[in-house]
Amino acid sequence: MARLGVERTVVDGAVYQRTVEGFARAGVLLPTLGQLKDPATIPAAIRERLAAVDPDAPHALNLFRVHWFNDAARRGLAAVPGHLVLPPALTGVPARIVLALGDRFPMITAHKVLAAYGCLVPRVVTGQFDPTRHRAIWPSTGNYCRGGVAISRILGCRGVAVLPENMSQERFDWLDRWVGSPSDIVRTPGSESNVKEIYDTCATLDRDPANIIFNQFCEFGNYVTHRSVTGAALAAIFGAVAAASPKARLAAFVSASGSAGTLAAGDHLKAAFGARIVAVEASECPTLLSNGYGEHNIQGIGDKHVPYIHNVMNTDLVVGITDRSTDSLFVLFNTEEGRRYLVERRGLDAGLVAQLSHLGFSGICNVLAAIKTAKQLDLGADDVLMTVATDGAALYPSEIPKIVATRCGGRFDAVSAGEVWGRDLAAVTTDHVLELTHAERRRIFNLGYFTWVEQQGVSLQEFDARLHQSFWDGLMDLVPAWDAMIDEFNAKTGAARALGA
Repeated sequence: MARLGVERTVVDGAVYQRTVEGFARAGVLLPTLGQLKDPATIPAAIRERLAAVDPDAPHALNLFRVHWFNDAARRGLAAVPGHLVLPPALTGVPARIVLALGDRFPMITAHKVLAAYGCLVPRVVTGQFDPTRHRAIWPSTGNYCRGGVAISRILGCRGVAVLPENMSQERFDWLDRWVGSPSDIVRTPGSESNVKEIYDTCATLDRDPANIIFNQFCEFGNYVTHRSVTGAALAAIFGAVAAASPKARLAAFVSASGSAGTLAAGDHLKAAFGARIVAVEASECPTLLSNGYGEHNIQGIGDKHVPYIHNVMNTDLVVGITDRSTDSLFVLFNTEEGRRYLVERRGLDAGLVAQLSHLGFSGICNVLAAIKTAKQLDLGADDVLMTVATDGAALYPSEIPKIVATRCGGRFDAVSAGEVWGRDLAAVTTDHVLELTHAERRRIFNLGYFTWVEQQGVSLQEFDARLHQSFWDGLMDLVPAWDAMIDEFNAKTGAARALGA
């Protein structure tokens, strides 16, 4: 199944030409990665047309909203990507924890649509994907497959979502509205941790040559796009924070492992600011911490394997977070009883408390991991930890009754809120935190051998090449190469001229 996506020349001229002609008829214009990195460079004519486009519609111009700079209304551009600066009164640590908001992305209100675009568009402009013949298969634990289905629909091809059956109902409701056929939603056994079952299903689908698997866990387009686009967006946020606090120091970038795409932004932030890179996983499934396994409900962070695009040797810490805490804090942040407790009993600003709805399970997980990191490293008031909220609470209201029933004794009141605050936020410790030595990095790196070499057929030479930072830095040459190919592709379709751009 492994397809690594590093080509920078046209592979199939006939497929390329058919795709050019199809996009010309449909009037589809592709944004470059450079435009998504700096949306101010998007032609004015496109930005003007976008003002009249619903950000949640399957409209081709919404491809130009697949970036972090959407404003709060998700229709215009913000000077700085949307973010929250969490105060010590909430986090309990003097360091500032800054959270980039993923729910401003179009169509799926989650930043994984960026990864989907970054995986698909290189295949399109290199003639490796034929929208008239191929089906795009999107293996995921929820948001990436929705992003893939959205991008597929815009590009006029069939997108198939492959995801665990126990993901939130809101994910499936969204897919029901967007897929072309009910058969384009493939439910695999289990929940967040069951990535192996997703791979097994994809291996079966891969036997049909009409299916192209866009495996986010090994597509270098995912790594390259996040390092370039997300890395620059987070740097812009830190720049805004530092402008108001000249002594501010970017101490760490914290992100759940997932596909490891978002973690690639850490490579940019480490090179630019010296930030440590912190990978996060569920303590119920401590794959990176101790080669462990298990089930959890932190939807969107995957695990039970080491993603191929995880630059393990550049990772500095691993932090485990329990889903008991993410579940309970999700209820605290998103119920009337919980919000009242936070404002009246903890004295938090009501405006800030309302903004906590921008955090889904993985966002809460990242915040808790940032708190642990700040405590582990004794970070102070001048230190900043950057992280992301992949999606918001709007994707999970159906989970609240389940959590209240299973973790809160069937009711959630002021006493419950106080218990959750004391146990899951105020009492955060440095348990399940590992500062990586070289030997520990090699242990995690070697663990990936069993997935990628033995199961997925990657050669040992390719696998070992990723030990070196020069390999990962060299991948960034793909950005100008792919952008040049996107420009050439657009010139052939004539879509820019038709749009007055």
